[in-house]
Amino acid sequence: MRRDSLFYSLFRQRPTLLFELLNSSPPNADNYEFDSVAVKEPKFEIDGVFLPPSESPYPKVVYFCEVQFQKDELLYERLFGEAFLYFYRQRHRFDNWQAVIIYPSRIAEQALSGPYQALLNSNQVHRIYLSELGDPQQLSLGVSLMLLTTASQGQAPDQARRLLQRTQAEINDPGQQNAIMEMIITIMVYQFAQMSRREIEAMLDVQLQDSRVYQEAKEEGRQEGRQEGRQEGRQEEQLRNLERQRSLTLRLLTRKVGPLPETVIHAVQLLNMTQLETLGEALLDFETLSAVETWLNSVH
Repeated sequence: MRRDSLFYSLFRQRPTLLFELLNSSPPNADNYEFDSVAVKEPKFEIDGVFLPPSESPYPKVVYFCEVQFQKDELLYERLFGEAFLYFYRQRHRFDNWQAVIIYPSRIAEQALSGPYQALLNSNQVHRIYLSELGDPQQLSLGVSLMLLTTASQGQAPDQARRLLQRTQAEINDPGQQNAIMEMIITIMVYQFAQMSRREIEAMLDVQLQDSRVYQEAKEEGRQEGRQEGRQEGRQEEQLRNLERQRSLTLRLLTRKVGPLPETVIHAVQLLNMTQLETLGEALLDFETLSAVETWLNSVH
C-alpha cells in the first residue's frame, strides 16, 4: 500500500490535518492550501507543500511535508535540497519555512543525520512518529485517521468502524462528514486490496458502490492494468507474497517471544522479501524480544 500517496490525498482534501500533528500552527492555518511542486535546474519534485494564503496579515510561512514509510538514507539530503532550492526561487512569496517529516516509527528514520543535526534540532523541523502519538480513541479525528494508515490488518477494521462512528457523532456538516467517511473508505480499499467489494462492505457495515473514492480507486486499478498488463499482475503477486511472508513472520515471532510492540511490527513491515526470509531463519535462535529488536536494528 502506498501510504505516502494516501497521506497526500488526505492532505489535499483537508490541509489542516498537518497542523493537528504539530504543537503549534499558524493563526491562518484554516486558509492554507496543499500542493505539489516541481523545481527545475536541477529538477526536484516536492510532493507535499502547504502554501499560506497570498493575502494575509500574518507572516507567510511555507510548510514542506515528507511522508516516509521506507528507510531512505538520503532522505534529509533530498528534503533539504529541494526545500532550500524552492524557498530560494520563491523567496519573494514567503517570510519563512517549516519542514515536517512523518515516520511510522523511529526505526524508519535516516540513521546518518550528522550533517543536518542542527536543522533537525531546530524549531523549524518537526519529526512525527505515528507509533508514539498514543491511543487513536484519545486523539483528534484527523490524527486518528492518519493512524489508520499504519494499523495492521488485524486492527484496521475495528479502528475504521470506530472512526466511522466518531465521524457521524462529531461532524454535523453533511459535506464534511461524507468527505471524512470517504477518506476512511479509501484507506481501507487500499489496505485490503485483495478483498472484494462485498467483503469490505461487510467488514465496515457500509455500502461502497456509490462512493466516489471507491469508484476512483477501482478506475485507477483498471487504468494501471491497461498500462502495465502482465507486468502489474506479476507485481501484484509479488506484493501478495510479500504481505503473506510478513504476516507469517509476525505470527512466528509472536509465538517465539510473545506479543510484539508496534515499533517491532512496523520494523518488520519495512523489510523486503530477502530480509524477511533471513529473519525467518534467524528467529529460530531468538529467545527474547530484545534479541528481535537487536536484529532489526542491525538491518535498519
